[in-house]
Amino acid sequence: MASSNSHSNSSFKEKLDFRSYKSSGDIDVPDRIIDQIIGQEEAVETVFKAAKQRRNVLLIGEPGIGKSMLAKGMAELLPPEELQDILVYPNMEDNHNPLIGAMPAGEGKKVVMNYKIKAKGQEEKKNMFMMVIIGFIIVVGFILQKYLEAIIAAGIVLLVMMQMKPRSTVMVPKLLVNNESKNTAPFIDATGSHAGALLGDVRHDPYQSGGLGTPAHERVEAGMIHRSNKGVLYVDEIGTMKMKTQQELLTAMQEKKYSITGQSETSSGAMVRSQEVPCDFVLVASGNLQVLEGMHIALRSRIRGYGYEVFMKDSMQDTPENRDKLVQFIAQEVKKDGRIPHFSREAVAEIIREAQRRAGKKDSLTLKLRDLGGLVRAAGDIAKGEGADSVTIAHVISAKKLARTLEQQIADRYIVQRKKYSVFKSEGSEVGRVNGLAIIGDRSGILLPIAAESAPAQSKDEGKIIATGKLGEIAKEAVQNVSALIKKNTGTDISNHDIHIQFLQAYDGVEGDSASVSIATAVVSALENVPVDQSVALTGSLSVRGDVMPVGGVTGKIEAAAEAGMKKVLIPAANMDDVMIEERYKNKIEVIPVENMSDVLEHALIGNGKEGLIEKMKKITDIVPKGILQKPHKPVTH
Repeated sequence: MASSNSHSNSSFKEKLDFRSYKSSGDIDVPDRIIDQIIGQEEAVETVFKAAKQRRNVLLIGEPGIGKSMLAKGMAELLPPEELQDILVYPNMEDNHNPLIGAMPAGEGKKVVMNYKIKAKGQEEKKNMFMMVIIGFIIVVGFILQKYLEAIIAAGIVLLVMMQMKPRSTVMVPKLLVNNESKNTAPFIDATGSHAGALLGDVRHDPYQSGGLGTPAHERVEAGMIHRSNKGVLYVDEIGTMKMKTQQELLTAMQEKKYSITGQSETSSGAMVRSQEVPCDFVLVASGNLQVLEGMHIALRSRIRGYGYEVFMKDSMQDTPENRDKLVQFIAQEVKKDGRIPHFSREAVAEIIREAQRRAGKKDSLTLKLRDLGGLVRAAGDIAKGEGADSVTIAHVISAKKLARTLEQQIADRYIVQRKKYSVFKSEGSEVGRVNGLAIIGDRSGILLPIAAESAPAQSKDEGKIIATGKLGEIAKEAVQNVSALIKKNTGTDISNHDIHIQFLQAYDGVEGDSASVSIATAVVSALENVPVDQSVALTGSLSVRGDVMPVGGVTGKIEAAAEAGMKKVLIPAANMDDVMIEERYKNKIEVIPVENMSDVLEHALIGNGKEGLIEKMKKITDIVPKGILQKPHKPVTH
């Protein structure tokens, strides 16, 4: 394990030496967003094809892997010369049905200005006419020597004419969508928008009565579907959008035009409905796999039939070329932020090592770059606060503590509280009690104490396994599989026993089967009355044959065990290459690979009865336990 890591780091160092840059400031950052996307080559290729043919795209994947960047990059690829300005005109025949006009980008503003000039000229003529009338009244009053009455009459005439005067016989159109001076096609992020913002709306007019109302066309507001005309409309977590809104969005996609009417409580309702407004956009929708459940069937069918569905990667192969891409990513993040210094080569290497850790599997680098970007900015902030010219490896290591996720902060707090109230033990031995390990969030480890107790069966037919702790479906199935495994491996028939299993203080529930090794160990200990070493923590999934299968998040689990004061941790042998624990934990804990239940019990059990149980297992399964007659696994000490 150690040699594997050293080789990995040395190869990166050689690559750094091969390249001539001294810091991330020497790296060229591409101008186009599409060229800044890291590790999603297949998705980028699909977006290029979709942009060329104006196809819709559905991007599915984990948060923070570049879905919105792909959508923005697609907008850059669309031809800007097709952009249009959209105007809404008054309808003299039907005030409630404003007219719509589309023209090349930049022309709309000129049209509005021409109308305003005409309206201003007409207004000046009317004002001149009013002044002539008022002057005539005053002159008549002067001749008749009734100055006061003339002035009063002139004032009354002025007020009456101001009330009766129409705003203008020239009704100025409203510029609904303005694309003047835009060099790229529009990109509109409609994530989480309500129907009025998405589809357009008509503002409420408080002066509707008395002839003082605002003309209907001036109250029409463009929706995001209209402002994204000839561009990209992006909707993240599209399955959370109301079904009716999704239907209207589908209609707009199909017809490429959509009338604007009142959508909200404060709008004018259905009294005003414009002519159909152009909305020839490309839809880029995104979300995780669960979002598909809330997605309108016809909308997804439209995307699939007239576009592409892309399942994005959350990691990439750990190669020198891909590490270079991460160096580019760091340079991009520094440039985007604009307030932090560049990273030294050593600091870059530490960020890439963190990318290895966060990938959670061997020979991989994480593509959850939004989170990794948070670490970059945190390290930059620390360096900036110290007045450093560049970010060093020490700044990155400090930033790891500063930029801990909420889940990691919760896990750290849990460990402190559970130590204080003795929820788990890190020394001694106890029957039926095991220190399991779990993951909260996506990579933060936490100790999961499990207790098992055996009692005579209450049912005449057979015993039961009773588990508490808000178990998910997979966790429940893992518990049920334990009975068959125990009978196969130990020869103990549990049909005469009720086995009670408790996940101690698992208030947030338990999901997955990575605790099945821990459950089986606790049950065997309780049935056979053999103590469990409390300085050992366990993780792993069990097959129905008793083999220990790989699980996720082993690095976070090992570090949680070390934080809790454990001396050893048992993990599936298949996960050994995934271990990327931090330097400060290496001398705190011993990592032991296990392949089957015999290995697990050999390392987890202690005291009287252990050797007899192992011997019984050997006779029943006809498998020689690796811990007794064969050369045992060499523990990996960190």
